[in-house]
Amino acid sequence: MTVLPAAMVLALLIDRWWGEPPVRWHPVVWMGQGLDAMGRRIAPAMGQAAPTNARMFVAGAMAWTAGAGVVVLIAWAAAWAVGHMPLWLQALALGLLLKPLLAWRMLRDEVRAVEAALGESLATGRERLSWLVSRDVSALDAAQVRESAIESLAENLNDSVVAPLFWFAVAGLPGAALYRFANTADAMWGYRGERNGRDWTWAGKWAARADDVLSWLPARITGALLGVLGAARGLQTLPAQAGRTPSPNSGWPMAAMALALDVRLGKPGVYELHGAGRSPQAADTVQALRLAGRVVALLGAVSLLWAALAWRFAA
Repeated sequence: MTVLPAAMVLALLIDRWWGEPPVRWHPVVWMGQGLDAMGRRIAPAMGQAAPTNARMFVAGAMAWTAGAGVVVLIAWAAAWAVGHMPLWLQALALGLLLKPLLAWRMLRDEVRAVEAALGESLATGRERLSWLVSRDVSALDAAQVRESAIESLAENLNDSVVAPLFWFAVAGLPGAALYRFANTADAMWGYRGERNGRDWTWAGKWAARADDVLSWLPARITGALLGVLGAARGLQTLPAQAGRTPSPNSGWPMAAMALALDVRLGKPGVYELHGAGRSPQAADTVQALRLAGRVVALLGAVSLLWAALAWRFAA
């Protein structure tokens, strides 16, 4: 346990200095490739004769469980191999292995890129936003493009930073790897209806629910950190605001961000968060990035303190 917090600090530093590893060596990319291959077998093509809902659900659950089992086994084997090294080398190796399972620098850069593109033109802003979100962006106005970018920042602050670190702290490398697999599976399979020509309504239901379960506590931690560090007014309304989104988890960091910035965020025709807030401006994107950065810095500071205490009492 003494090496876990040191590995967390190192992973955050590696992310800050170097960002993402090459695609061909990225474990999350490998997870996506495996999920894509399995998905073609479990989700029927639109218009094709489909199995019963129950059979599609069971197939999706079994495929998810098999994939998760492989990911956890590989992560456990890697952690076991690392465990035979000297402590300082264990921390370094675990930090290197943890880094691809979290992604703050890439998230920050992508949100900055949307704002920069929006400064050029609405069409350019929409195009850049499409790299970041899965929703249809063709009809969004400038304010809605900015809202979507800020929402994505808040939601992915949990998915890409807080939750992987939380599960690493709880269950080591296998915990972080399992969470990242579950989150990737939800992003690829967790749809109601059609995606990429296939019907995921039942085939992806297990993946969606598994991600909901694993994200439940980290999402609320993320929301609390954003609210407190952002000195959000009306923080007592956060649970009610978060409940306005279809997701049981994503509303927490998004609503906390809306309250902290005093801006209105939402998805047209689906939900609205902090409706009394103003329409976000370019300065609000900058402030949102600063606030998210404070959350990451706090996580790093807590990990560093934990590492110092662990080494002190282990000595």
